[in-house]
This record gives sequence, C-alpha cells and structure tokens, in this order.
Amino acid sequence: MSSRFLKILAAAVTFTAVSAAAQGRELRVCADPNNLPYSDVKGAGFENKIAQVIASDIGADLSYFWFAQRRGFLRNTLNANACDVVIGIPAGMHMLRTTKPYYRSGYVFVTREDRPPITSFDDPSLAHLKIGVQLTGNDGVNTPPAHELGDRGIVSNIRGFMVYGDYAEAAPLQDIVSAVTKGDIDVAIVWGPQAGWFASKQPTPLRVTPVADARVPLPMSFDIAMGVRKSDEALAAELEAAMIRRRADMDAILADYHVPRFAIPSQKAEAAP
Repeated sequence: MSSRFLKILAAAVTFTAVSAAAQGRELRVCADPNNLPYSDVKGAGFENKIAQVIASDIGADLSYFWFAQRRGFLRNTLNANACDVVIGIPAGMHMLRTTKPYYRSGYVFVTREDRPPITSFDDPSLAHLKIGVQLTGNDGVNTPPAHELGDRGIVSNIRGFMVYGDYAEAAPLQDIVSAVTKGDIDVAIVWGPQAGWFASKQPTPLRVTPVADARVPLPMSFDIAMGVRKSDEALAAELEAAMIRRRADMDAILADYHVPRFAIPSQKAEAAP
C-alpha cells in the first residue's frame, strides 16, 4: 500500500471524524419557557433569536433546558450541568463566568404619549401620580427604583407589581406596562427590555423615557452579557468571538424588540485614543 494512499486515507478519516463531531455538537441554552420578550418555548423572544445567531455561527445545533427564571435558576440549570450558556445575564455576576457585554440597558419611565414626560425621580409630579414599580418580595431586597422612591418618601401612591409577574399567564411580565394603557397607573418604572417590547404592543401610544438621574446612589443601568460555568473559559472565548462576528445581527434583533440601549462604559474606554 503506497504512502500516498495512506495519506489520502488518513485525511479522509480525519475529515469524517471532524464532520461527525461538528454535526453532533449542541449549544445547550438555559432559558425560561414563558418569559417574553426574552425567551419562550416557541422561540419568540429576542434571546432565542440571539441564541440562534450564535449557534449558527459556531456550527452547533441549538437546544434548550427549560426552567422558570426564579431564585435557584442558575443552581438548577447552568451549575447543575443541565445546559451550558445563559444568553442574558448581568456582566460580572459572581456565580459564573460572563463574556464581555453585548448591550447595556436600564430602567425607564413608561407614560402615555399624551402626558408630560418624566425623566427624574425628583420630578414633583411623582408625589401625586399613581406609580407602578417592580417589586421582588418582602425580604428587603427590591429593585433600585423602589428604593429611590422610598428614600424620597413616595410610598402611598405606589402600586407594586411582582418582578416575575403571574407565571400562569402568557407573557407574565406585561402587566405593569398594560396598566399604564388601562389608566390603572399614570407612570410605570420598568426594566428597559420588557418596557420597550410591551410598550410597542399596546393599543395606546406609550412613551419610554430612560431614567436620567446621575445623582442616585443605586445603579439604574447594567451591562448584559452571556454566562457560562466558571470552568468554561474556552466556551466563553468562543462565544465572545462569535458575538464580535455577528454584532450587526445581534444589534438588529435588539432593535426589532425595541430594547432601550445605552453606551457600554468599558467599550467607550477601549475605543478612546
């Protein structure tokens, strides 16, 4: 058997093995099956769309491990090895390894377009308007807007909406935005991605205004990244490379879902001369 034939045979075996490995590869995503605009079991959320883009870029089949995004989500999904990546997570979260952020968003005021806009917690009208605010529970840990209103003594005219919504409903996060349309509240202070998406779906035109307070002690905007297990350094690097290649596609998805986006401070610093 000639050496040339052996080289050809070896190359063919290697190609077949690599092809089989590529065909069998999965990008296993941890996601909530009922959490629009982020994700749902039908793949209709913007994190579903971004996951499709990334999986396609790295040549992997996309699969999901579904789990309600409540307390214990990371413990029962990513850190239980049931899946390998969370598509949207605060950058730098200590429980896992996060990629560089791919967008930054923040809290916004949602009002009817026929009402004066509100941009600050110090707006005098907040003292008498009906305000909807997201709450996380009765254990003293609440959203930054809830703390800011409390610090200003604005408490009697607040209506709380649980941050997880009513999970028995489709799109459980929409109630706080729908309440503005119905007139149940005058203004809602909501996390940007869900505010932008649900405001765009209302029959009454709504205004979405970023919280502009630079003087508040609690952060009102956050960098959002992808998260993997702390030990998965190679996967994190691969995801980052795919995010760079598919930046335009990801930005287009975020725009389609009306996600309010702010400049990422770290990227501004990297771009500085």
